Amino acid sequence: MGSLWVWLWVVVTVLGLVAAMAAVARRLLGVAFGRVRLLLAGLAALLVSGPISRAMSGSVPRDTTSAAPLWLLILAVVTSLVVAMVFLVIAEALVPTGRFRPLLWLRGVRARSRRTRRYLQILAIVVRHGLGPYLRGRRAAAPAARSLRQALEEGGLTFVKLGQVLSTRRDLVPGEFVEELSTLRDRAAPIAWDDVRAVLEAEFGAPVGELFADIEQEPLAAASVAQVHAATLRSGASVVVKVQRPGIRAVVDRDLDIVGRLAATLEARTRWGRTAGAVGLAAGFTQAVHEELDFRIEARNMTAVAAADPAGPVTIPVPLPDLCTERVLVMSRLDGVPLHGARAVLAARGVDTAELARTLLYCVLRQILVAGVFHADPHPGNALLLTDGRLGLLDFGSVGRLDGGVREALQRLLLSLDRGDPAGATDALLGVVARPDEVDEERLERSLGQFMARHLSTGGGTDPQLFRSLLRLVAEYELTIPPEVAAVFRALTTLEGGLAELSGGFDVMTEARGFAQQHFAEMWRPSAVKQALTEELTTLVPVLRRLPRRVDRIAAALERGRLGVNVRLFADERDRRHVSGLVHQVLLTVLSGVAGIMAVLLLGTAGGPMVTAAVSLYALFAYNLLAIAAILALRVLIGIFRTGP
Repeated sequence: MGSLWVWLWVVVTVLGLVAAMAAVARRLLGVAFGRVRLLLAGLAALLVSGPISRAMSGSVPRDTTSAAPLWLLILAVVTSLVVAMVFLVIAEALVPTGRFRPLLWLRGVRARSRRTRRYLQILAIVVRHGLGPYLRGRRAAAPAARSLRQALEEGGLTFVKLGQVLSTRRDLVPGEFVEELSTLRDRAAPIAWDDVRAVLEAEFGAPVGELFADIEQEPLAAASVAQVHAATLRSGASVVVKVQRPGIRAVVDRDLDIVGRLAATLEARTRWGRTAGAVGLAAGFTQAVHEELDFRIEARNMTAVAAADPAGPVTIPVPLPDLCTERVLVMSRLDGVPLHGARAVLAARGVDTAELARTLLYCVLRQILVAGVFHADPHPGNALLLTDGRLGLLDFGSVGRLDGGVREALQRLLLSLDRGDPAGATDALLGVVARPDEVDEERLERSLGQFMARHLSTGGGTDPQLFRSLLRLVAEYELTIPPEVAAVFRALTTLEGGLAELSGGFDVMTEARGFAQQHFAEMWRPSAVKQALTEELTTLVPVLRRLPRRVDRIAAALERGRLGVNVRLFADERDRRHVSGLVHQVLLTVLSGVAGIMAVLLLGTAGGPMVTAAVSLYALFAYNLLAIAAILALRVLIGIFRTGP
């Protein structure tokens, strides 16, 4: 029992010394480290402290009564602390803090194994379809568009959606790829009814019979994310129930992680990946997919779009908040047929397809240019011809949002294109895109003038290649399209193909110019002008009321010769902290250099009082100065290597 207490005392003492040395080393460096890293640093200091102490005490006579042993012991402890600091600085240089967390690494072993298996599956798909050299950045022939489409289909849900997004980015993807990728469809085999019922009961904590008076077990539609069932509430209202596939989130999260890593590889190894900003595109795609997997966001999207245009000609389903969760969405049912493949129904009803297409286009343009909240995926499958002859829109998992500045710039761009004004179009375009540091605006204006002369005819018709040529012009001048504006182009591109299928010969650009003329005509109505003037004057009047008093003060100061301008350097706290940090680093570097030089001079000085038989007082001072110089230098180095807090 006594030996156990001895061992316990030894362990506690060792741990205490390790913790003390680690804490002092961290305090001397002035930055925070992880517990594991500090523990290893303290252990390294403790391991070297014994040999250093024995080496220094060996030169001290046993019968001495001077203070030399104490000073040498202090020097040994300081040297051990320097070793701990060196360990921390080297560890920070090789593996920066936050890059490696042992506990998280151990917890993620299982996830990494699953991701590795998925990597191998994707690699097999890539090799099987001949895409390997292209991803490695070699100058091989571009892969066949069909091969890429087939590989994405085989990759599963996430990669199918990635292909759908790429099919709308004509500024990044060649035309033949756009045509092939546009054939991708988000379809899948239906979920078994038992799985659907399990999701419903897990989300609401009640049997399905208590939630609905009746629900059809056969789905109305099935996609790779969810499927839809018709149901009747206990109140008698007809609704549809959208249920997410079980386990889909884990699969999507794993694939999105792989998409992000592939994007980083492409941006690092290929020129086109850097030009396109592959990492940024992957981040935007990841955010969009995550939003689509949360049906509560889709419910809010429906409410926002409906509120933005309450009197619009297009009907939007109404979500039932009490029955909407992350994986289940219950909304009012719209009775109708999808516009995709509805030509027979339209012909039987005698519907004017051109007017129908114009109504849908005007609705989406009003959402984009006026409301700032718009359906980002209005393909014909998401548009319904209702039994009462109206139009309906479904599937609001993907919704775009624009702030007032971007909406105004898009309006000016559309108006400038309609008037054939290259100067106005240049200003508006630079207000829409993310402009580079340097852009030749005069050359861009001339290019836009040539673009409008080539593609916008005076007879009102437009060139079918207009949209693609505009995106090519944007890419030529390295004008990066922000994700929210790319969502606008995606929606219009998707809508263009659907409207052309609905009504042959429908010219989206010509109709959009007509919408612009109508919209700006409405803006100049007396009531609209009065409202705009009222809003502007409400903001301007307080400024005008203060203006005379301020002018009088300036004039009085001029009259007395006391007009002055106060300029505060480093008024921003961040600037002051940055400059103070630089000054501290410079001072520490100078002090470290001075201490090191003094130590070298003292070591080279002969004579002086002898502390021990082998160590003079000058040498003892020199060793302490070397320790101080090392501590200051390590503090400077840790400030260089540490990029985070």
